[in-house]
Amino acid sequence: MTLQSNQPEDWAKLTPEQKRQKRLQRMAGAQGMSFPTREAEKAYKVRMQRMVDVYNLREPDRVPVNLPVGNLPLRMAGIDAYTAMYEPEKALEATSAFNEKYGEELEYTAYSFFIPGQVLDLLDYKLYAWPGHGIAKDGTTWQFKEGEYMTADEYDDLIRDPSDFWIRKYMPRAFGVFEPMKLFQPFTNITENVHVMQFMPLAMPQVQEMLQKLIDAGKEYQKAMQIIMMRSGSGVGAGAFLGGAFAKAPFDTIGDTLRGTTNIMQDMFRRPDKLLEALDKVADLTISTVLNSPFINNMTTVMYPLHKGADGWMSQKAFDTFYFPSLKKVMDALIEEGLIQTLFAEGSYNTRLEYIDHFPKGAVTWYFDRTDMVRAKEILGKKCCLQGNVPSSMIVTGKPEEVKEYCRHLIETVGKGGGFILSAGSVSDNPKLENLQAMMAAVREYGYYKK
Repeated sequence: MTLQSNQPEDWAKLTPEQKRQKRLQRMAGAQGMSFPTREAEKAYKVRMQRMVDVYNLREPDRVPVNLPVGNLPLRMAGIDAYTAMYEPEKALEATSAFNEKYGEELEYTAYSFFIPGQVLDLLDYKLYAWPGHGIAKDGTTWQFKEGEYMTADEYDDLIRDPSDFWIRKYMPRAFGVFEPMKLFQPFTNITENVHVMQFMPLAMPQVQEMLQKLIDAGKEYQKAMQIIMMRSGSGVGAGAFLGGAFAKAPFDTIGDTLRGTTNIMQDMFRRPDKLLEALDKVADLTISTVLNSPFINNMTTVMYPLHKGADGWMSQKAFDTFYFPSLKKVMDALIEEGLIQTLFAEGSYNTRLEYIDHFPKGAVTWYFDRTDMVRAKEILGKKCCLQGNVPSSMIVTGKPEEVKEYCRHLIETVGKGGGFILSAGSVSDNPKLENLQAMMAAVREYGYYKK
């Protein structure tokens, strides 16, 4: 696996640890970033140095914190999710106002970027419902709609030629706009001028309509990006940093996106060999997607939302057979390039802790939702940075004194010795401002390390 981007000539000669430190140095040095004031630049670098320290399992000056702000800036401005998706300029005004008022106090920069609703409408996206499209306009932002987007007899198609399967079978099922792609033959058939006839579907009205909708979707993206660029850079000094990739466990990719939960669970028993072969193929695709990103030079972390590996989803034997090996293959390849793996373990991973400690020191951050953090510290804390797990329910419905006490306990136990980021177990809608302020109060009162 090679990188397309312009890494230094000696990059390939560096060890994974040396590459990781290079990436952390770039992050902490704010290379290529501009700041409104020197004070903003200084504040940013202080917060980034804290992240460098915890990723390296050292004690920083203070416990870093990642607040579950969620949709609070929008709610405080009286903006619902529908408005944010279809009128992004209003959402950006709301986040700018929030940052100006609370950014310094909360040490947080709120961002507001939704996939424009108009784009989702034009693409006729099937995997999610959103406000005004399957969800009430004043409802939540997204709702996943699980389905069978790959049938059991199509494993061979996926394994043989993933791109062809995606373009001509999966995309027409997941996006209504791509329905006409079924009319095309595999593009790998085109080897001579006689095969140019395969483009004949371009003459069909439904194909031309598809192409026009794609152009229209591009124009909507352009509008949204112009709005964002006009406001880019606001609040940088509050300490936000954008330098991460997104990946999924291959089992989750097949289970979430292609087969659905019930079907992939059946596949583990009915066609285990095909499932394992497909997982290996998806692992390769995931590695390639990250390493060939045009932004690979500036990446520091890779975030994985882990869905189906949690306690209770499958036995430990099934986890060791179907879930973890392909995930580890992806992680190992990206660790080799110096990227820190951030695994958001949704639900509980209490039964998995002894089985997931397979990585070099500093290479992995475990972001826990409902896992026992003290036990996680005992098992993983010498090699892994830990993040979590203030209950989201407490942030939404609890009292500030409850939040502050919970944070104090985490800081004084899990935060001992460094390598800990205080955050909620997940981000929920409608967090209370006073509870976010309580988290910050706990950090400022209990979170400083004595040097």
